[in-house]
Amino acid sequence: MTKNNDNLAPWVKRFLLEHLVAERNLARNTQHSYRDTLCLLLPRAAKLASKPIDRLMFSDLSADVVRGFLANLESERACSINTRNQRLAAIHAFARFIGERNPEALVWCGEVRGVPFKRTGKKSRSYLEKAEMDALLNAPDQQTVQGRRDHALLLFLYNSGARASEAADLKVEDFEGDARRGGLASLRGKGSKIRNVPLWGKTLAALSPLVKDKLPTDHVFHNRLGSPITRFGIYALVDRHAESIRDKLSPLTAKRVSPHTIRHTTATHLLRAGVDINTIRGWLGHVSIDTTNHYAEADLEMKAKALASCEPGSSADRKRWRAEPAIMEFLKNL
Repeated sequence: MTKNNDNLAPWVKRFLLEHLVAERNLARNTQHSYRDTLCLLLPRAAKLASKPIDRLMFSDLSADVVRGFLANLESERACSINTRNQRLAAIHAFARFIGERNPEALVWCGEVRGVPFKRTGKKSRSYLEKAEMDALLNAPDQQTVQGRRDHALLLFLYNSGARASEAADLKVEDFEGDARRGGLASLRGKGSKIRNVPLWGKTLAALSPLVKDKLPTDHVFHNRLGSPITRFGIYALVDRHAESIRDKLSPLTAKRVSPHTIRHTTATHLLRAGVDINTIRGWLGHVSIDTTNHYAEADLEMKAKALASCEPGSSADRKRWRAEPAIMEFLKNL
């Protein structure tokens, strides 16, 4: 490779500014994830090569360096395998971007992209039972302004099944309806896709004080300092109130409660209420119905009901084909 093309710094800038933003128009959170990966990887590579970061070459970011970086994530930073694989996906994308535009880097690109993802077992999705969810909603002290804000946010997360980032981005103009009849909220999901979710009247009633006297483009949820709350702030809020009730409900002690746990809870409770799986898919903003099907697999209560219906001697076992003469008549007349 020529000396100029071998330098990594120009490619990093092009990857982050041209490719992720201009060409692919990825979500801000995805852009930040890719950026953070390079912020962790490049200083480590520079330290191993004993040179400044802006003088790093392709050879300084070899496949072995990437493997060492991934091992460091798990051993020293205590990252999960999912996080490790997420970082590797960003590195693969960076290498592919360079390989597609610089034929001289094809060998290096192939070696880096040859670093494999680590297989991880699928964990069952954790969710809250109705009593646990009610306890979490009642955890904030609603006699205070902050407590009412926290209650409204928790109620909105449960009602809508929104991701933390979607709740953080919510603006006043994204609502319609009233506290008496209920209404809708427009959520901006992954890939900037917009979906509408129904809201209870009590959810809109809880949100009304938060949007009063605000402009349509103002954010709904703010922190103590009056700035728009971030998704990290929402995670901290949920964790704080979950800890406050952990000693009251023993089943909670084995569960890590997060905004995504509330999202899983919404899906599971909708499923138990008889809402069809495709409606839940649209409600949560899943691209594939396979993702939504995991909730059906995880719900032990529905599994127990299904098992009971198959128990010998149950009412379901007494039904016979002969008890449906209308069906036989229908088949004969086809």
